[in-house]
Amino acid sequence: MSKKNEMSAAPGQMFLAWLQPQVLALFFLGFSAGIPILLIFSTLSVWLREAGIDREAVTFFSWAALGYSFKFIWAPLIDKMPLPLLTSLLGRRRSWLLVAQVSVMAAIVWMACIDPVSGEKSMVMMALAAVLLGFSSATQDIVIDAYRIECIGTELQALLASSYVAGYRIGMLVAGAGSLYLATLFGTTREAYRFEAWQLTYLVMAATMSIGVLTTLCIGEPERNDSASRHHSSLQHYLRFLSLFLLVAASFGGSFFFSGSLAVIVKEGVSQGADAHAELIGFVVEACRLIMALGIAAAVAKSAVLLGLADQKLVRDTYVAPVRDFFDRYDVKTAILLLTLVGFYRISDIVLGVVSNVFYLDMGFSKNVIATVTKSFGLGMTLIGGFLGGVLTVRFGVYVILFAGALLAAATNLLFMLLARGGADLTLLTVVIGADNLCTGLASTAFIAFLSSLTNISFTAVQYALFSSLMTLFPKLIGGYSGTVVASWGYESFFFMTALMGLPVLLLVWLARGIIKSKPS
Repeated sequence: MSKKNEMSAAPGQMFLAWLQPQVLALFFLGFSAGIPILLIFSTLSVWLREAGIDREAVTFFSWAALGYSFKFIWAPLIDKMPLPLLTSLLGRRRSWLLVAQVSVMAAIVWMACIDPVSGEKSMVMMALAAVLLGFSSATQDIVIDAYRIECIGTELQALLASSYVAGYRIGMLVAGAGSLYLATLFGTTREAYRFEAWQLTYLVMAATMSIGVLTTLCIGEPERNDSASRHHSSLQHYLRFLSLFLLVAASFGGSFFFSGSLAVIVKEGVSQGADAHAELIGFVVEACRLIMALGIAAAVAKSAVLLGLADQKLVRDTYVAPVRDFFDRYDVKTAILLLTLVGFYRISDIVLGVVSNVFYLDMGFSKNVIATVTKSFGLGMTLIGGFLGGVLTVRFGVYVILFAGALLAAATNLLFMLLARGGADLTLLTVVIGADNLCTGLASTAFIAFLSSLTNISFTAVQYALFSSLMTLFPKLIGGYSGTVVASWGYESFFFMTALMGLPVLLLVWLARGIIKSKPS
């Protein structure tokens, strides 16, 4: 066949590639992955705020999604441990995927059964349900990422990623705009709050997860990669590994939970006479509390391994080898710089995003307006920004667009200051959302390309889970205090602060580009 004929056949071949079962499956799995996250963040924020919950308490709920930031800890466990009966019936990936999706559905149903204003313990139960949803959703992401890499050859990985992202964005649209439309349709408003309306809304969202469950039951199990075979496959080794994980998780959760009363005493004692710096002091105390809990968990893990609770070689190959590989490929100074960039690149938009829906409500916008403009229109602008980011990244390189994306992400936060002054101005809201989502899509595309360039194919699952976890950890921790900052400083000062947060990122991108370009390929 001539080159001309080959080129004329290329569009048809590309169309057929989109219809491959694996590509279609990733679209529906992406939809399933996109449903839970907004049910923890923006949609839950609207529900709680409409129920009359204080702004400070609402934004603290963003910490319920910290499972996304720590998923690298149990990613190796998901990769190694078979599930009784299910693994033999469905296979390694599909069994864990089914369990994660059923857990997501159960967590959403649990949230639907809790009225946040029904009693003192209702907010505690809502927090526990939200934590379960975040953990289950993060587990689903781990398995889908692994399935995507294993189910088809490298030549179609970009196609799978595109299909997954499209499904993910549509899932977010359903859970974001769709849930707000439903809640309004079922009769709840800020003036006349109805728990039954939100309950029905969350039950419908739980039902949409059945799309992912059906996809999991219909797809085939990817062929097992023997090069990644486990060193120990006996039930005893798996149970010991699981015991180690549960022990470490319990030590972290217990130390963090029981240190809460001590943290309150410390903050009250230190803050006396320093009211102007109360928010900063509170953040420092909570950061020290988190570091202490992580230190205790690490000490427990090391002690347990030394005592023989888990096989040392298994732990080294699972957790140490991927990290050591990264530091081996880059010197320590460069590796720390790159990890710092990963951890803070998205700080401006994530911190602002925690309080965004509460801000729209406080400005006087209805749920239908929020759903139409910030979710539906915003999604379209994000997709356009993503496409534009991909084209520009190919044309100018990752670091140029990475720098431009960081600059634009910080700059667009200043537009929210204008919106805070203008009140419920629909035209201004549309302009601000359009600009913000366009720049977010552009920056996200370049950042994903950057993360992919840091990943070694030999440790794809664990290293990518580590990078994506680090990407959201610090912004989410800081975002948990956004409601407190807004209550003390006001929206305009808060938005200005989030813009300033993005300026050091520009220096990190510039330094990283210089160091990487000076190294041999």
